[in-house]
Amino acid sequence: MKKLRLIAGVLVLGLSAAACGGAKVEDDSAAAPSASAAGSAAASAGGTVKIAINGWVGYEADAAVVSYLLEHELGYKVEKVTLAEEPSWQGMESGDVDVILENWGHPDLKKKYIEEKQIAVEAGSTGNKGVIGWYVPEWMVEKYPDITDYKNLNKYADLFKTSESDGKGQMLDGDPSFVTNDEALVKNLKLDYKVVYAGSEAALIKAAKQATDQKKPLLMYFYEPQWLFNQVKLVKVNLPAYTEGCDSDPKKVACDYPPYDLDKIVSKKFADTGGKAYELIKAFQWTNDDQNAVADDITNNGMSAEDAAKKWVEANTAKWQAWMPK
Repeated sequence: MKKLRLIAGVLVLGLSAAACGGAKVEDDSAAAPSASAAGSAAASAGGTVKIAINGWVGYEADAAVVSYLLEHELGYKVEKVTLAEEPSWQGMESGDVDVILENWGHPDLKKKYIEEKQIAVEAGSTGNKGVIGWYVPEWMVEKYPDITDYKNLNKYADLFKTSESDGKGQMLDGDPSFVTNDEALVKNLKLDYKVVYAGSEAALIKAAKQATDQKKPLLMYFYEPQWLFNQVKLVKVNLPAYTEGCDSDPKKVACDYPPYDLDKIVSKKFADTGGKAYELIKAFQWTNDDQNAVADDITNNGMSAEDAAKKWVEANTAKWQAWMPK
């Protein structure tokens, strides 16, 4: 995201511009914002929780439910900070971010901020299982049954040509800040394709809907969990199977994306001083179906993030009560 990372498929989840308010970094590649006030970590511990909002609606669903519980059950104030993935980690160092609620892997960032700088810690799984991959509309598989084998993609490259793909087939990605190996995959698998960035999760979703409704060829990066799979039939392309370490060198990647057990990351200061807020966030764990239901309400049913969260909370009392501090 997803990336969704779409993935998620991250990666994301436009879908990417999560309109949740809070501070915003206009340039996703920029360094993290500087701390806005001295003692921000102490202020967070005293009743304000600063949650990063990354650019896909599945993440927004996580944040909606956690924020609702923090505010309505525990009496905290939540500050949502709209950032891309890497600047969210940088924000924990500056004091502008306490929590990342849905992390898609990022072993490089874990090494830097958890192991080396020791300003962040892992806070457990979200329960969501993340899948990033290449997808085509179901109608294409019915018409071209062998298209889901990456070895046959060059045979169909002409179908995917666009004005932006320089005479090659187009491989459509989302936001460049999402977790993606696609440029390396195209090169290392010797595919006659060019990666083109749609710019957001919303743009990927629009492309998938158009490709389905108008029978337009589409090869796209996408991810699960994602509510779109409830509405549009997409089929995953089989890339060379993932094996441990096959993606260790980003320039030499020639394998599929790994399965992701999505997890939460918090600043070390928040883990030490966040009290009941930290306990709730650490205990928060739900399913892909839970997330998709809230994301669907936000995106397609005209509900605000808070209303969608309220609906889910009222229907799932036993689940969220198990997360509450004892």
